[in-house]
Amino acid sequence: MCGIIGIVGKDQVADRLVDGLKRMEYRGYDSAGVCTVEGGQLVRRRAEGKLGNLVKELGSNPAPGLVGIAHTRWATHGAPTTSNAHPHATGEVALVHNGIIENFKPLREALQARGRTFESETDTEVVAHLVSEQVEAGKSPTEAVQAVLPQLRGAFALAIAFRTHPDLLIGARLGSPLVVGYGEGETYLGSDALALAPLTQKIAYLEEGDWVVITREGAQIFDSANNPVMREITTSGVTAATIEKGNYRHFMQKEIFEQPTVVAQTLSSYIRPLEQTVALPQMDFDLSAIDRITIVACGTSFYAGMVAKYWFETFARVPVDIDVASEFRYRDPVLQPGGLALFISQSGETADTLAALRHCKTNGQTIAVVVNVPTSSMAREADLLLPTHAGPEIGVASTKAFTCQLAVLAALAAHLALKKGKLSAEEEREIVKHLIEAPAALNAALAHDEEIAAMAHLVAPARDVLYLGRGPDYPLALEGALKLKEISYIHAEGYASGEMKHGPIALIDEAVPVIVLAPSGPLFEKTVSNMQEVMARGGKIVLISDAEGLAEAGDGCMATIEMPKVHPLIAPLVYAVPVQLLAYHVAVAKGTDVDQPRNLAKSVTVE
Repeated sequence: MCGIIGIVGKDQVADRLVDGLKRMEYRGYDSAGVCTVEGGQLVRRRAEGKLGNLVKELGSNPAPGLVGIAHTRWATHGAPTTSNAHPHATGEVALVHNGIIENFKPLREALQARGRTFESETDTEVVAHLVSEQVEAGKSPTEAVQAVLPQLRGAFALAIAFRTHPDLLIGARLGSPLVVGYGEGETYLGSDALALAPLTQKIAYLEEGDWVVITREGAQIFDSANNPVMREITTSGVTAATIEKGNYRHFMQKEIFEQPTVVAQTLSSYIRPLEQTVALPQMDFDLSAIDRITIVACGTSFYAGMVAKYWFETFARVPVDIDVASEFRYRDPVLQPGGLALFISQSGETADTLAALRHCKTNGQTIAVVVNVPTSSMAREADLLLPTHAGPEIGVASTKAFTCQLAVLAALAAHLALKKGKLSAEEEREIVKHLIEAPAALNAALAHDEEIAAMAHLVAPARDVLYLGRGPDYPLALEGALKLKEISYIHAEGYASGEMKHGPIALIDEAVPVIVLAPSGPLFEKTVSNMQEVMARGGKIVLISDAEGLAEAGDGCMATIEMPKVHPLIAPLVYAVPVQLLAYHVAVAKGTDVDQPRNLAKSVTVE
């Protein structure tokens, strides 16, 4: 997800705009730019690569002005070059854009036929020319934007500056988030509350189709029908301190080590420890009537959903379908009446997942959302909102959001099982007991950080790495492989252990490390049997298990990682830690950009 910030201020804005972009670096980007309005001119500065390059450009070519917009871009249309960087501008307007304009090609061709000249390959520049045409025809900024917005198809958040109006900015959103911030004699636009944290805590979230005119006096918001509307002003509670690394080398490392705390915070919202019961938020539907669940998510959240499928079917005996969000709508899924559609997302703004949610809503499904941003689009459209309390996750590779999602899903599975009559009160108390043990178990797993760091050099030289697991450890194998791919750029794949002999075993040789997740328990012997098939063919094993499992199967392994002995219910939360730490330390050994890996964005707000 790209980052947007805009300021209508009473002091110079360029430095503050850059500071806002720095707070959004975690989203991932490949170019950045600033545009201010000064002396009847648009003053634009852009640079490829990291923000340091933009800072250098501003150092030699300042951008004075009390009004401005800024952007970090993650390339969609057009390569990450300076000419494709935002803001895009004409002689009259400059704008920044998150999302994608799906009909940009016919719009561009029509504009070119009318004599407009383009300097970039982007879809965004089309909007700048459309607005500019209206302004050049004598329309006011509000009239120009009002005329252009209905022409755009796709997903967008826009912030627009006008050469002849140094006292206002206009923002608009459709399918991509945008917030308004209220200050003392200043007003702001931002991609989210975090972008505006040091500037203000007073924010309003624009709703789907809204557009807004901001001045120093405040904001006038309009809905998609151009009617003036009020949007609630809330206190964000997000502070700059939440995005500091502290004593950690990287945000990802910090967030891995925050997991005992944030999982405890999350669980405290879903369990009553004295009664040892699960407590969900109020809902306007009968959970016991749910007879089928459809889980939809992307990436790491999808793997959390895969674990949840085991829990829902094991405890509640409710059948579960699970889909990758980007594929879900396009296979025309069968959604039977009375079903629960469960969406899992860190940001609550993932475009594929949000589109799938709306498809399910249209088809009569009850909507539940597990999300880390309770004011997000998905959260606002849910029948049952199940927030995680991971706090801002800055590292692009998700860690603490994943374990918090698992904590919420475990609580939901237990509560559903109780409502369906598949779980007794005594069994519920037993589940709650184990959930309460999870933060301490996560701490125990983190205690092995140094030994994982010490053996990371054994994996770092590899070109290919395989991960194996059975049952709920299979999604953890997929997640481990994803983490390694994301931040170390090593090709890695996760497999269900028993599938090795159905093809992937052909990949095994002495140059391919194989990471095996095998907590002792009912699936341990089967997993170890598959592991021994790999060892017999020269594969180098890294075995992740508890002391009992390592004593039984650790001989002959290239390395072992010991985890605490835990109940199978919370094993997925605990075994997430070593695969996260292994990926992190391998990436550090390789010298990659851990927090902002190449080509990745924190939240994907285009389909």
